[in-house]
Amino acid sequence: MTFRSVAAGIVFITALVLAAAGARAEGGGDHPLVGRYEGSELVGRQVSDFDEVELMNGPIGFTRGVGAPGWMHVEGRITLLYYRLPQGRSSLEVLRNYQASLEANGFVTAFTCATSNGSCYENRPGRLPNTAPYDFALALDANPELPRLDGDYIRNYFGTNARYLLARRADGRGTTWVSLSLAEHARGNHAFIRVVETKTMDAGKIGFIDADAMRSGLAEGGRVSLYGIQFDFDRDTLRADSKPTLDEIARLLRNDAGLRLGVVGHTDAKGSADHNRDLSRRRAANVVRALVADYGIDASRLAPRGAGADEPVAPNDSEEGRARNRRVELVRR
Repeated sequence: MTFRSVAAGIVFITALVLAAAGARAEGGGDHPLVGRYEGSELVGRQVSDFDEVELMNGPIGFTRGVGAPGWMHVEGRITLLYYRLPQGRSSLEVLRNYQASLEANGFVTAFTCATSNGSCYENRPGRLPNTAPYDFALALDANPELPRLDGDYIRNYFGTNARYLLARRADGRGTTWVSLSLAEHARGNHAFIRVVETKTMDAGKIGFIDADAMRSGLAEGGRVSLYGIQFDFDRDTLRADSKPTLDEIARLLRNDAGLRLGVVGHTDAKGSADHNRDLSRRRAANVVRALVADYGIDASRLAPRGAGADEPVAPNDSEEGRARNRRVELVRR
């Protein structure tokens, strides 16, 4: 549904301001495709050149992750912007202005909802929909966890009502998604905007390691980091493109019958420490399980362990560093 004609009397002045403000983006301010609501203050900004995120594209349930109701997984350049909105402007007025401006800029509204009427949540038979804006914000906080604002969790800015908008634009360069979350609270209304510009990641940054290179690394330092073992986003499921590296691990073990290895899972620092340790433990266990079940390796030669983000090899403040930290490590026992 489009609101260009219905909301024209409300939005036409501010929509022009949104478009004009966007021209300042590349210097570290607003995003050129989104702009800023007139009178807003930019209070937070974070950019990742290539990362992954889940966006709400429908009413959400009580579970999250790949395949859960209301969530979609996208990858690309991610810009996260926090705005403090001017006083006296409702979240509905702000949403309608952004929606009209985005549609004028070639975007199509994919999903919009409000917590006040429960449309942001799955309506299960015999169960009233959840309308709490705090619970809505908890889902946004944790998937992935958003950086704090003024030292406080983002979820605490959602007090009386929340609204959400997801818009999409596709062209010859790729697809751009804009996720807009609006919070009403006694401390003031805020807008949290995430822009995802899909593109192909710069590949070849971390080389494939074969059995001979693994053997050399173990001989020289007692351990070797592997980046060819891939898992589904935030899950322990091994992806099919992990097979070449698993083939090489099996070859390494078959060529040295006395070799015993620790298989250590590592994550980046996104998410809670407990979650990362548990995820890395399950991932390491699945690597061992694959080597035993698919390659006939004796399970007694392999010991899985999950280190989470506790043993980084690079800073976690950039995607390049986080990519180096997400790894499976073989350690000589």
